[in-house]
Amino acid sequence: MTRRIAILRPEPGNASTTQRVRDAGLEALPLPLFTMRPLDWTPPDPARFDGLLLTSANALLHGGAGLAALRALPVLAVGPTTADAARAAGFDVTLTGDSDVATLLREATGDTRLLWLAGRERTAFDHPALAATIAAYASDAQTITAADATLLHDSVALVHSSRAARQLAAELDRHAIPRGTVRIAAISPKVVEAAGSGWGAIAAAATPDDDALIAAAHRLAIDP
Repeated sequence: MTRRIAILRPEPGNASTTQRVRDAGLEALPLPLFTMRPLDWTPPDPARFDGLLLTSANALLHGGAGLAALRALPVLAVGPTTADAARAAGFDVTLTGDSDVATLLREATGDTRLLWLAGRERTAFDHPALAATIAAYASDAQTITAADATLLHDSVALVHSSRAARQLAAELDRHAIPRGTVRIAAISPKVVEAAGSGWGAIAAAATPDDDALIAAAHRLAIDP
């Protein structure tokens, strides 16, 4: 038996991950748990900052007209997907991290003053280089139907964030689907920790990217 792979991330990333899952020869179940939308925001004076911190490509996809005022700022990006989106939007990417924001900021040099263009739902953290944070987009949680919840039974769920892990658990509990019937492939050890216990199996991707995540899911999908 090979289990289907549930893709929980919001669009537009859901479609691209779904295609990668299918390209790997696996059955894909696109089931976004969140919907992204832009927020109204006013760009600050870019002269107050030495760089722009981007932790998600969603800041660029949903940032709107305000991005133009910040385009002179060099970008520090978490992950190659975010870096590629920044370049496509006309930004100069000077540093790309392949792990998380804390690791990326350890590589920032000098008395850097960064503006973080972030989502409304984010993990707060303190760092001397972080001078200001602006929310440019929101990620609204979505409930799923009983029929969709049933499809998660005996699946492997791709979990891209700690918040997605908690939302998945809440939806399964709401529909009385035992967590033990679902296996989780998580984007990072931090997401594994957020998911908690009770799952059929759980594994973290070797690196925080879709290819590694799908590889981890592939291993979990095959029953002896």
